[in-house]
Amino acid sequence: MKSLDLIVFVVYLAGITLFGSSFFKKNRTSSSFTIGNANIPGWVVTMSIFATFVSSISYLALPGNAFLSNWNAFVFSLSIPIASIIAAKFFVPIYRKINSPSAYTYLEQRFGPWARIYVSICYLLTQLGRIGTILYLLALTLNAVTGWDVATIIIFTGITVALYSMLGGISAVLWTDAIQGIILIAGALVCLLYILYSMPEGPAQVIEIGVLNDKFSLGSFALDLTEPTFWVVLIYGIFINLQNYGIDQNYVQRYMASKSDKAAQRSALIGGMMYVPISALFIFIGTALFAYYNAVATLPPELTAVNQSDRVFPYFIVNVLPPGISGLLVASIFAAGMSTISTSFNSSATVFLTDYYNKYFTKRASEREAMKVLYISSAVIGILGIVIAIAMINVRSALDTWWKLASIFSGGMLGLFLLGVISKSKNVFGAIVGVIAGIVVIFWMSFSESIWGDHYLTSSFHTYLTIVFGTMAIFLVGFLISSIKQKSFSNEKN
Repeated sequence: MKSLDLIVFVVYLAGITLFGSSFFKKNRTSSSFTIGNANIPGWVVTMSIFATFVSSISYLALPGNAFLSNWNAFVFSLSIPIASIIAAKFFVPIYRKINSPSAYTYLEQRFGPWARIYVSICYLLTQLGRIGTILYLLALTLNAVTGWDVATIIIFTGITVALYSMLGGISAVLWTDAIQGIILIAGALVCLLYILYSMPEGPAQVIEIGVLNDKFSLGSFALDLTEPTFWVVLIYGIFINLQNYGIDQNYVQRYMASKSDKAAQRSALIGGMMYVPISALFIFIGTALFAYYNAVATLPPELTAVNQSDRVFPYFIVNVLPPGISGLLVASIFAAGMSTISTSFNSSATVFLTDYYNKYFTKRASEREAMKVLYISSAVIGILGIVIAIAMINVRSALDTWWKLASIFSGGMLGLFLLGVISKSKNVFGAIVGVIAGIVVIFWMSFSESIWGDHYLTSSFHTYLTIVFGTMAIFLVGFLISSIKQKSFSNEKN
């Protein structure tokens, strides 16, 4: 790494850490730590929602996935407008009305404490998977830049992000997210322009090479549920993004930090829509990299293996981009990752305090005690995330791995929310049976191959559909049983 690159990166890392930590004086209560002080501008909340969704999963894994295959991953982005519109219209008003820091208070009101516990556990597992994936991807970048040990980088990055997110609370997370969102967009644009104008025959050569190698394909349009076809990825995207924008604690806290209901709805909608063109930008970078390494240069043998596609972009940044620009891109990647990790730390700590400590340990915790719980739980989440990141070293594709983890850990919790919103019945038994059915489906789709191998009992569906079938099982079984019991009760009454 050139001296100028190192200076740019270090200045960014130190600056964002100090800026986030500067909110410490405004972060003396559990309320300010979890939902802020109701004085955060709408554009900051919007950019924070966008930056939280991007992360280094998008910044590194999307280019790596497009370099390896095609634009199939963009189909996931096409589902976001559907999910964000539904979330803004139906879910945001519910949370604003309940006025709780936790997204899962609603489920307790509908079905009892067990529902809150089930969904909050699913959420925490999902966050651990997300933190681990992002820390791993950030470490890949810095490893390519400095040659430092990947595990060491993971530990260093995790501690750095934990520091300012713990000191500054949600205000620090939102403001640093907004700044990092701007930086990551600028970095991606600069990188793409450099690649396009480095091509021997001009920018159009990227398109030509991409078309010749079928790099712009959105995937097969066949009605095949065993492969990541256009329809499988689209359906997966609708469910996972409805879960993200509709019930994910990371986003619900931002809705609660908004100044008004309309501001919250606007931030949910615009923050989601922003991701669509930016994800296309990241995927196009992957296609452009494929063209570049076909027309301009060749990759070293160690990066041509299938499981090394996530390392191609970091390699390009370090070995091709001019000094200063490399530092900006590394800072951009860290901006993307740090924004999401800091959100996960803060939101996970909020869930632990609100859904567990204040419910089952003490209902009258002092502010000092509450802040202590928030700090300790943030630290524990950080340590577990670091362990998962180290375990992910040498995976084939970080994007595929994360999508599979998200499908499993989500536990079909979206189905329980949909049951609560759509069903007018408050039938706890129906909801419990629905959740059990959903867990059985998720377990079968996730582990049947490992248990039975090539057997007729083994699921042949693609793993992306785990969240889809798990969600539908919870909702349909729960709705059906609730309807039957309600009808039976009405008949007895008559």
